[in-house]
Amino acid sequence: MTATHQIAAGFLPLLDSALLVAAREKGFAEAEGVELTLVRETSWANIRDRLAVGHFQVAHMLAPMPIACNLGLTPLAARTVAPIALGLGGNAVTVSNGLWRAMAAHGAAGDLAPRGAGEALKAVLAERLRSGQPPPRFAVVHPHSGHNYELRYWLAGCGIDPDRDVEIVIVPPPLMADALGSGALDGYCVGEPWNTAAVALGHGHIATVKAAIWRSSPEKVLGVAQSWAEERPEALAALLRALYRSAQWCAEPANHIELAGMLASPAYVGRPAEWMLPALSGRLRTGPDSTVDLADFFVPLAKAATFPWKSHALWFYSQMARWGQVEHSVANASIARETYRPDIYREALRPLGVALPGANAKVEGALKAETPVGSAGASLTLGPDGFFDGSLFDPDQLDAYIAVQRRLDVA
Repeated sequence: MTATHQIAAGFLPLLDSALLVAAREKGFAEAEGVELTLVRETSWANIRDRLAVGHFQVAHMLAPMPIACNLGLTPLAARTVAPIALGLGGNAVTVSNGLWRAMAAHGAAGDLAPRGAGEALKAVLAERLRSGQPPPRFAVVHPHSGHNYELRYWLAGCGIDPDRDVEIVIVPPPLMADALGSGALDGYCVGEPWNTAAVALGHGHIATVKAAIWRSSPEKVLGVAQSWAEERPEALAALLRALYRSAQWCAEPANHIELAGMLASPAYVGRPAEWMLPALSGRLRTGPDSTVDLADFFVPLAKAATFPWKSHALWFYSQMARWGQVEHSVANASIARETYRPDIYREALRPLGVALPGANAKVEGALKAETPVGSAGASLTLGPDGFFDGSLFDPDQLDAYIAVQRRLDVA
């Protein structure tokens, strides 16, 4: 089949590049007339900059990064839109063996529950402070990342000041396990397989996970240069259909061994297939002698996993405002809201008859159980969703939400 559309996509070696990888390798892109070229990159800054200068039309991108680009928070960035998410979950917080032993001595149970792990960490920090030790050093992959905001949200929710009680630094994902093993880091928040890597190499223990800190939340999106999206709407729509079909394939348990082998290729993640399977199966090896089952650790399709909710965009924006990265204003909130483009998603996928949510935003944390919701096309079930501390995020009450969080941080 002769390709109608040539599209170059940048990606980082992470498990959640799976939808792009399978779209190319399983022929879903080709079936939509798309010649999809995947270019492996070494850092999120490179992804952002190469999209800005036109080396890529689209990219595997941190979910908050297009918002940061449009708010002018990055030195080199083009206007960017996010018309599809690349799945839910997939992150974890991993700590060194020494820090985990100290946390376990203070009651950390190893069940991945954020509250218990966070309270144990707080006790360890107090002990270190009394003995004059420096604060532990944690790493995230980028300042404008779900990793940074979720790590901070978890720490703050457990009474730990992310700016004073710990040090947070930036490290590319593939270097994190080695940095933990060398003693350069005490912990990190990163996507798979780099948490599993630390456990497999004997360097660390998984303490908690994104899927428990903020349930049913996005990790990566497809970042698209806005100018290209406007010039080539048919090409973008074809790619979105290919990615949705890829999500359907990736979600099937029968395909997980093949997908793990595909991702293990040197062209993609370049690490053992066994490192990919825990996230795909939801059976996480959290330490040398411990395994935890977590069905929604990484969700490629269910729960509208590919839908670009405006409430997700606004929550990320709220954290940018909370931590002083941007001044909150009506104009800035509007920029964040309009970065995520469910209108493009709906237009592209409507011909497939897939489940399309009846709204573009929702109250995050309102669904305590799996709940059928109104939708166009196929039936749709959402939830459970929300935050480990039981709070709600209503995007229609953004000002109040940001004000409350700032008061909590000052108190």
